[in-house]
Amino acid sequence: MKTVAIGSPGFDKISIGGNSGLVVIAGPCVIESKDLCFEIAQTLKNITKKLGLGYIFKASFDKANRSSISSFRGPGLEEGLKILAEVRRELMVPVVSDIHLPEQAAVVGEVLDVIQIPAFLARQTDMLVAAARTRKPIQVKKAQFMAPGDMKNVIDKITSQQNDKIILVERGSSFGYNRLVCDMTGIVQMQQLGYPVVIDATHATQQPGGLGTASGGAPEMAAILARAAVAAGADGVFLETHPNPARALSDAASMLPLEQVEPLLECCRDIYLRVRRN
Repeated sequence: MKTVAIGSPGFDKISIGGNSGLVVIAGPCVIESKDLCFEIAQTLKNITKKLGLGYIFKASFDKANRSSISSFRGPGLEEGLKILAEVRRELMVPVVSDIHLPEQAAVVGEVLDVIQIPAFLARQTDMLVAAARTRKPIQVKKAQFMAPGDMKNVIDKITSQQNDKIILVERGSSFGYNRLVCDMTGIVQMQQLGYPVVIDATHATQQPGGLGTASGGAPEMAAILARAAVAAGADGVFLETHPNPARALSDAASMLPLEQVEPLLECCRDIYLRVRRN
């Protein structure tokens, strides 16, 4: 399996894949404010350092795929990247955010350590090619309508640009209306394509459009999915978290309370170590 190195000189070395250690990708769904980003990033940095885990801060500068046109989308590209750059510089943690247009790739590539392609856009050739051309690691969420093996075509689009720094993400598959399910064998199937795989444990609990103008969710199930995925061999855990999810401006129904993150990650670390020893 390909091992993907993340970060820059001066940062703690982070690699994902193989036996390089469990990696945590976590933060709020959307950038609500600079202060909130720093609060969450600092808390998660402290937790992951204590547990000996690699950490990448995640927050979206624009949620272009919200259920309703009236939903909060974030501060936008310019202000969002400014905040992410400050988090990166001051806390010395790598950062990841998602793009929704091919022309955003080169701009975000100047700031982000990892560029994320949302699940709804995982087959968009122009998006994948533009992101790959930045030479940054590319994290692609498997679309809810795609089989694990379908990600081979996604990989081929990225590697066509001589970029093999790829991370794949399992985030559930559509199962009827407003319902997702997670097939843990899909994690192994995607790893067999040669790249590390992360479980998006909070998005996988979503009920897309289940609240009419917003997605529902069952965040109490996120810990179950995270533990099961790591036991199945996942190389990392992706979580969206907030100090007060009920007041979050995006994905409030599926985010994990920040206070619950440490015990979950401690358990996932122990499972990872046990599985990798066997």
